[in-house]
Amino acid sequence: MKIAVLKERDPLETRVSATPETVKKFIALGATMAVESGAGETAGFADAEYREAGSDVGDREAVIADADAMFCVRGPDAAELAPAKKDAWLIGALDPFGQRERVDAYAAAGIGALAMEFMPRITRAQSMDILSSQSNLAGYKAVLDAAAEYGRAFPMMMTAAGTVSAARCFVMGVGVAGLQAIATARRLGAQVSATDVRAATKEQIESLGAKPIFVEEVEGIEGEGTGGYATEMSEEYQKAQAELVSSHIAKQDIVITTALIPGRPAPRLISDAQIATMKPGSVIVDLAVEQGGNVEGAVAGEVIKKHGVKIVGHRNVAGRLAADASALYARNLYNFLSAFWDEETKAPILPEDDEIVQGVTLTRDGNVVNERLTAS
Repeated sequence: MKIAVLKERDPLETRVSATPETVKKFIALGATMAVESGAGETAGFADAEYREAGSDVGDREAVIADADAMFCVRGPDAAELAPAKKDAWLIGALDPFGQRERVDAYAAAGIGALAMEFMPRITRAQSMDILSSQSNLAGYKAVLDAAAEYGRAFPMMMTAAGTVSAARCFVMGVGVAGLQAIATARRLGAQVSATDVRAATKEQIESLGAKPIFVEEVEGIEGEGTGGYATEMSEEYQKAQAELVSSHIAKQDIVITTALIPGRPAPRLISDAQIATMKPGSVIVDLAVEQGGNVEGAVAGEVIKKHGVKIVGHRNVAGRLAADASALYARNLYNFLSAFWDEETKAPILPEDDEIVQGVTLTRDGNVVNERLTAS
């Protein structure tokens, strides 16, 4: 089996879909690897390292030619894959909801598109879950970005000249990114609180030493969607939560928002009026800015100031830690294919009735086959 590793064309994308480490692992399984020249440069991996690992290195046309599978971070246009043979797999973060026309083009070109962000959140797929691995780093980096923009220290400091109070940090959305943000802010010495619409996260917040901020009076609302994601709440809950958050957010120095709902715009968590209640010099980091944003007025790719509050809207936050993000992403892809590897054929066999395969497969035999797309 020949696996091609594509260089990302998006100038904002710093990650690479295979590292010298995973190249060696695939070769040990019996695969042939071909890496597009310069694919790993922005993540700190030189072409020479891939050659030393046993991979061929060349231009895109040579790399794609006769490839059975193509790895990417962000899905390329189908036209860019013209040299690919029919039924070759394209494996990566393909943004199926946001790039539906591109998915249709993959099908028309006969490419078997596998979207890693559609990985089912089940126990045996945990090591393959790119959303978790990348969100973990994004949550960590969000706190560092907040610290860089905040004009004060995070921990309480007792000095001969007086005491510096600890920063107050509020995390909204307690998924993988939120939990890591809580842990990182706590390590830096902040007083941390957090909230989520899912009742089950209260114990997780407390286990990390943070204070849970929850609506207690509205019964029968768990906020748990399919696969552990949050879902939209009732108007009654949203009103109660807005009132609770408004009173709490005015006292915070740092706010980090992480809320996402798959296939839908990010829910609005913070209004302009709520921003206006915060102290000048406070910082908000919106990790959902690329999906529409949790914060009113947040601008993707920019750090802006409103009412004296800095609103951080960096794109591709995990990619701001390119080497580690690439290493984890590449291992996710390796863990996925190696789980289905057949020793005799030296290639993976993906059973169509397998839960994981069904979850990630977008196109097959010239058709869009994923239920999450065909049902919409």
